[in-house]
Amino acid sequence: MKHFINLDDLSTTDLNQIIDQAIVLKKEHKAGKINETLKNKTLAMIFDKSSTRTRVSFEAGMTQLGGHALFLSDRDIQLGRGEPTTDTAIVISSMVDAIMMRVSSHDDINNFAENGSVPIINALSDESHPCQLLADMMTYKEHKGSIQGKTVTWVGDGNNMCHTYMQAAKAFGFKLNIATPEGYEPEKRFIDNYQDYIQLFNNAEQACKNTDLVVTDVWASMGQEAEQAKRELAFENFQVNEELMMNANSNASFMHCLPAHRGEEVSASVIDGSQSLVWDEAENRLHAQKSLLLYLLD
Repeated sequence: MKHFINLDDLSTTDLNQIIDQAIVLKKEHKAGKINETLKNKTLAMIFDKSSTRTRVSFEAGMTQLGGHALFLSDRDIQLGRGEPTTDTAIVISSMVDAIMMRVSSHDDINNFAENGSVPIINALSDESHPCQLLADMMTYKEHKGSIQGKTVTWVGDGNNMCHTYMQAAKAFGFKLNIATPEGYEPEKRFIDNYQDYIQLFNNAEQACKNTDLVVTDVWASMGQEAEQAKRELAFENFQVNEELMMNANSNASFMHCLPAHRGEEVSASVIDGSQSLVWDEAENRLHAQKSLLLYLLD
C-alpha cells in the first residue's frame, strides 16, 4: 500500500508516470470518453481548512472516475476532539478505499498513514502541498516540455508550497532559486535536506535572473491573518510584477497556486497576462489527482 504524503514518497519515475497519465486523462475527458475505473470506490475527504480547488477537484475527479467522494469537515467528525486521531484513522479507513486530508497538522496525516489501512493523500498540510506540485509539473510539461535542467524561482514566503518546490527540485531535476525577505526563509531542515538543489536569496530581482518559471503564493497564509500588516511591509519588494518578470528569461512562465491577491504578491498584469499559466494550473489539479487516485487505488 502506498501513500502520497510528500513528493519524496514516490520515485521520479512514478511521479512522471502519474503526470503523463494525467495528460492522457485530460485529453480523454475533453473528448468525452467515459472512465469508470473507480466504480464503487469511496474517497473520504477530511478538511479542517476551507478550500475551493481541493474540494472541487477531488470530488469531481472521483465522480468522473465512477466513484464517490465523501466530504467530512472538522464539524462533521470528531477529529482530535472527542476521539483520538488514531481511533478515527482506524474507523474511517475500515469503511472507505482512500482518505484525502487537507488539515493544519502534518502530524495528523502521518498518524492516519501509520494507523489506517488505506492510501492516505496529503491535499495540504502546514508542511507541504504535493498535490499542487503534481498539477504544476503537469502544466509546465504541457506548455514547455520537460522541466529537467530548467531554473525555477520561488518568490515570497518560505511556506509549505516553498517546501514542496524544494522537494520537486530534487525529484524533477531543476534548479530552484528561493527569494524571501530576511526571517521568512524555509524551515532549516528543508534547507539542509535539499541544499544541493536550491539557492537562497533575499533579493527577488537577483533570484529571477535567467529563470524559466516564476512562482509565488500569498504573503499571509490561512492562520496568519493577524500578521497581514507586518507581512505587507516585509514583502513589499517581493511582488511579482512586470518589472520583476523582465529579469527572467523572455519566455518565462508564471504560476500561482491560488487564491491570489492582485496588487499584493502579484500584479494583475502578470497573473492575467500572457506569461501566466495559472488557469491551466488550477484545472490540472483535477486531472493530476485523478491520475494519482488511479495510481494508488487501481
